[in-house]
Amino acid sequence: MPSFRVTIGVGPVRPGVHPADVLPTVADAAATLTVVEASDLQIVGGLPRIVVRFEAEDDEIARQVGEHALAVFGTIAEARTAALTRRNKNRWLPVAFEG
Repeated sequence: MPSFRVTIGVGPVRPGVHPADVLPTVADAAATLTVVEASDLQIVGGLPRIVVRFEAEDDEIARQVGEHALAVFGTIAEARTAALTRRNKNRWLPVAFEG
């Protein structure tokens, strides 16, 4: 089954939300729809971003998972950026995404 990842640039967290809860909350949201393969917090250019890698049968299902993860993210933090990519051999290729 193809592997996808949603990458979200983390902005300010909502009042009452602990920053350490952002990644597991978003990974758990994706896991309600599909198998989550991995999740990670990265610092790129001094800014945090989360990456949730998951399985999906095709791009459309991956979009649904990505949009759900982003919607849940929006309830706990501000998204600076969002992207959806699909694994093709050893490369990650962009997938059209409303994020």
